[in-house]
Amino acid sequence: MLTITSPEELNAWVGKELGVTEWMTVSQARIDQFAEATGDFQWIHVDRERARRESPFGGTIAHGHLTLSLIPMFKDQIYTIEGVKAGINYGLNSCRFLAPVPADARVRGRFVMKSVQQKGEGRYLLCNEITIELEGSEKPACIAESLGMVLF
Repeated sequence: MLTITSPEELNAWVGKELGVTEWMTVSQARIDQFAEATGDFQWIHVDRERARRESPFGGTIAHGHLTLSLIPMFKDQIYTIEGVKAGINYGLNSCRFLAPVPADARVRGRFVMKSVQQKGEGRYLLCNEITIELEGSEKPACIAESLGMVLF
């Protein structure tokens, strides 16, 4: 776990890899829970039998937004910033889903600090490029530029 100790240190990480998480399994149970939480019950995600018969992927796959939603959990495994009073999700610059995540596949997050912009006294806008790698795949599952505002 990387600990950034000051707002000034943030700039030293621009253009550098912050770290890579451990692999985690995206289980069918997690996919089903995501479907329940979002109301997205498309068969390709939740109907194992139909997906095995009809899906070009040979089984169910995770929702793209489920894959994207792993970013905060992965971030907490990679780095922390001391003295932050609050962190606010500020959105995305971009997001692409490049490979489907089959149920029970393993993924991990790779973080690079793209930019840091001071936005007033004690406010910094961070842009991280996150590559969600899919074990055994040449293509990543997702590449996103995620924005977060940290308040000191």
